[in-house]
Amino acid sequence: MSKSLMKAIRVHEYGDLGVLKLEDVERPEPQSGEVLVRVAYAAVIPLDWKIRSGTVKDIFHQPMPYTPGAVFSGMIESVGGNVTKFKTGDLVFGKMNGSYSEYGIVPVSVPFLNGMFHVPQNLKLEDAATIGAGAESAWKVLFTEGNLASGQTVLIHAAAGGVGQFAVQLAKWKGAKVIGTASSFNLDYVKSLGADQVIDYTTTPFEEVVKNVDLVIDTVGGVTQDRSWSVLKPGGCLVSLVQPPSQEKAREFEVTAKVSTAFPTSDDNIAVAQLLADGTIKAEIDRIYPLSEVKEAHLRSESRHSRGRILLNVNPV
Repeated sequence: MSKSLMKAIRVHEYGDLGVLKLEDVERPEPQSGEVLVRVAYAAVIPLDWKIRSGTVKDIFHQPMPYTPGAVFSGMIESVGGNVTKFKTGDLVFGKMNGSYSEYGIVPVSVPFLNGMFHVPQNLKLEDAATIGAGAESAWKVLFTEGNLASGQTVLIHAAAGGVGQFAVQLAKWKGAKVIGTASSFNLDYVKSLGADQVIDYTTTPFEEVVKNVDLVIDTVGGVTQDRSWSVLKPGGCLVSLVQPPSQEKAREFEVTAKVSTAFPTSDDNIAVAQLLADGTIKAEIDRIYPLSEVKEAHLRSESRHSRGRILLNVNPV
């Protein structure tokens, strides 16, 4: 009996855009405790091209060949045995290994993975694909790790980015005062998200105009992180998504500092999805590329000039 084939992006060696190959591969079949998902959209996130290039291979080593991608939305094509929470035809979003493919397997019987969720009514699949690519990270750095409360002040770096756009909206929803940094091009956009103050980082050093904030969300690292210590009030907190902050500096400025390591919970994902579905927050999508244009999608992501998230349209559902 012949095997069914599907299109998938395959990487056979670390390297530049040229290593991304569109190939025919065998379509998997779900085993017990698994579902087969027809992927509608796969998010392109910075970690995807960092893994592809080999720059993070000491941390994220990939046996070759592999299919990139970890974040998706789509529809359940079929289910294996012992699956009761999902059924064929359900619209879902979440995480899977190798989402740059027409179909993928998601294990649903491992409770601690919290990997896949039903799409709420009124939430578009393209918006659902942004949750695992930014919204859940924004939730955890603000609330799980940053303990942001109503009435506090938060400084969000790169507020127009894939995480920043959601962080601004979620912080405002919580009742915080929101300050964001952005390029000249994105100032009005970040204001439209609800930021109380937006600083053009290309013309104004943020540390000269910001003081006494309760929380800094660092999505940039490097000198931006180094310059962020002075804006925190004693007892404040810096949470970084990109690099471990200096504990020596944290003690010097009498603040808490951490790199984000928490895993979003099922409740976090469901809460964010419902906020998107009812229009309380919105997802900004920068570009949507067909799977065959994955190289252009990676190039766009690597440029770091996207506003919001970049998606691959793998299978119209």
